[in-house]
Amino acid sequence: MPSEHISKQFDLDLETVRSLVLEMGGLVEEQVNRAIEALSTGNLDLASDVVETDLRVNAMDVRIDEACGQIIARRQPAARDLRMVMTVIKTVTDLERIGDEAEKIARMAKLMHESSRIATPRFTDLRHMSGVALDMLRKALDAFARLDAASAVQVARQDLMVDEEFRGTLRQLISHMMEDPRTISMSIEILFAAKAIERIGDHAKNIAEYVVYMVKGKDVRHVSVEEMEREVLE
Repeated sequence: MPSEHISKQFDLDLETVRSLVLEMGGLVEEQVNRAIEALSTGNLDLASDVVETDLRVNAMDVRIDEACGQIIARRQPAARDLRMVMTVIKTVTDLERIGDEAEKIARMAKLMHESSRIATPRFTDLRHMSGVALDMLRKALDAFARLDAASAVQVARQDLMVDEEFRGTLRQLISHMMEDPRTISMSIEILFAAKAIERIGDHAKNIAEYVVYMVKGKDVRHVSVEEMEREVLE
């Protein structure tokens, strides 16, 4: 009976941190969504809200790390349980960094709109990229929730699209700056926002890779998407 009680508590501990990760993920997803909306519409209240929300995200990062530390100290997890705890620790780090990127976008939105330097046609170039990055984050969190390695591979494929769109945006902005030096300040600000979106995609991909590790026990960091697919199918 005592061992049964300990096992149930262990399961509860793991489920608690897993639920906290999904709660933090939802908060970060909302943060990114609002940051993009602030950049698109010039809603400075939304931008301020994103910056304030980052404090809550940081607090959750610390809370989950502490919970994982207690699980390791008290339960000494092994095998799949240990992979779960390690995945949680790494995932919350990437979620916290996504929150930081959302804060950067929000601050850039305030800077551009307060100075009236935003150019709608240029933001249109970011709209699709930001939509893909958000979809990657949603899919990565869903894959984590459902332990779905196949969906995680889809996230890695989408990252290639985001990277390509960022390179295209960079080329366009460089052309604009060369053609009209008066656009340099605005172009650099938009470039910072575009880079933040691209980094959100990178962090979402990282989370997807951790899911494959958790489910398959295979470390697929620094491998091609094709190799990642082969590992998942094995």
